[in-house]
Amino acid sequence: MAEGIFIIATIGVAAEGRVAAIQREFDPKLAANSPPHVTLAGSSGVGPICAPVSVDELRAALEPIAAATAPMVLPFQRPHRFMQTNIVVLPLDPHGPIRVLHERIAASGLPFERPRFAFTPHVTLSLYRTLGTDEVRRLLATRVSEPAVIERVSVQLTNDPQPSRTLLDLPLLGGAISPAAATRDGARSSLRPSRRGGRG
Repeated sequence: MAEGIFIIATIGVAAEGRVAAIQREFDPKLAANSPPHVTLAGSSGVGPICAPVSVDELRAALEPIAAATAPMVLPFQRPHRFMQTNIVVLPLDPHGPIRVLHERIAASGLPFERPRFAFTPHVTLSLYRTLGTDEVRRLLATRVSEPAVIERVSVQLTNDPQPSRTLLDLPLLGGAISPAAATRDGARSSLRPSRRGGRG
């Protein structure tokens, strides 16, 4: 992330460990900055929250959304390199329950900046390093079988290069895990409390 207020979700213990290991191999600076996470608002679909907003205002807008949203288990797609950049990401399907959550946040009444891109949920694998051709090939061939387990949303105030600050952290309380999002029988048993999010 750059500067502003972003809304993110961590991805669960199993996927976080796997993705963090990939980040450490290909982009140690990225790995050191924050746990792997998905940005729900701030990088695509809607821009960062653009005006001073109090924690009480954030809570009033987002708590009902979190309370009505079920935790979700989402499979990762193949790594993708953003066109004309050295950034490699691990995409999620932008449809289904994660889009519903994103659209609820976008319609929450919070003042977001204009987006530069359509909603493209992902976890970043490499951001800061300039990768060689062989490294890019190896990274794009990497597969992450562990699904993203999204159980809470976190509001982060960022001001690079300073560490981000958590303004609000809310669990998703809307009932059982979305069956359409589960990818295999063991997905439900993998749920554990996620660590606090950070910069992305």
